[in-house]
This record gives sequence, C-alpha cells and structure tokens, in this order.
Amino acid sequence: MTTCLFCNIASKATPAQIVLENEHVAAFRDIRPMAPVHVLVVPKAHLPGIHDAGPGDAEVLGRLLLAARDVAERLDLATGGYRLVINQGPDAGQSVAHLHCHVIGGRTMAWPPG
Repeated sequence: MTTCLFCNIASKATPAQIVLENEHVAAFRDIRPMAPVHVLVVPKAHLPGIHDAGPGDAEVLGRLLLAARDVAERLDLATGGYRLVINQGPDAGQSVAHLHCHVIGGRTMAWPPG
C-alpha cells in the first residue's frame, strides 16, 4: 500500500463512496463535506498538486475537469450550478498532497469564498 491516501482510494486499497470512475480518474464523496454535495475528483496517476503539473500533464488536467463536470451532471447539479475548487499547498487548504478537484453544490454559494 502506498502512503498517499488518494492513491490508495483510487486503487481501492482504502474504501470510499465512489461516485464516478474510469481508467484515468476516481471521484468519491468527501468525508468532511462542506455542502450537501461534496465530491473529490482525483487523477489515478499521482501528481502532488496543480503547481507540479507541466505541459505533459495537459491531458490529465483536462480529464480531471471533464470528470468533475460529469460528476456534477450525475448528481443533478448542472441546472442550479456548482463550484469547482483546486487548492494548492497548505495555506490554500490542501491537506492531501495529491491533485484533486472539489465538486461542491446543493446549496447557494457565497463569494468570495473563505
């Protein structure tokens, strides 16, 4: 088992409530949701954060965002709207060093975020 929590979830070594999965990404419910719908979308290939991505990661980044859109569609968020969030580093709130996109919805969002 690897030490990365999200790698373990993507490989099914650690259980999670999977919402969507394909050969490139896994999407699962956040264990500490900030809204009625809060799903994390992660690439199956380990990438510590968005700042670690380079031109060679363009396909993975595209697949991540398209999967986030598919999660929103699957969970009936598309009509009312939803928020996508990618945190980079501890000051931004990134607690797991594996790139992930939060799909948050099911309530009205405030701006600016906290």
